Amino acid sequence: MKDAFQRLAFFISDAVGTYRAFLVAAGSVVVWAATGPLFGFSDSWQLVVNTGTTVVTFLMVFLIQATQNRETRALHLKIDELIRAQRRARNIFADLEHATEDELTELEAEFRKVRARATAREQAKQAGGAAGSAH
Repeated sequence: MKDAFQRLAFFISDAVGTYRAFLVAAGSVVVWAATGPLFGFSDSWQLVVNTGTTVVTFLMVFLIQATQNRETRALHLKIDELIRAQRRARNIFADLEHATEDELTELEAEFRKVRARATAREQAKQAGGAAGSAH
């Protein structure tokens, strides 16, 4: 049952992520709007689109979330493998999605410092190159 749901979720996710699906949805809205005068813009006429869009949206949330969860999990595994394969990489990054907010903030600060040092080195190199070409 679980595999069938995954297959269905991917099939639907792939299908609704196309321009054709958008055209079908847009066409449905146009047809619905065009039939408004035929039904006198009645409450029933409005209820049709409101109910339809609510049901579709409700179901799509679960299908999209299932697809996203699987893709995120696969991406994490790929990144974990790259980290594992690099000798100089710190293993803490392989399980970073389970880090606390404080740990993430600490690592972000560390990388901001690394970026600042790299930017300063690059600017110094460019300034040195500009000064050297002026002679």
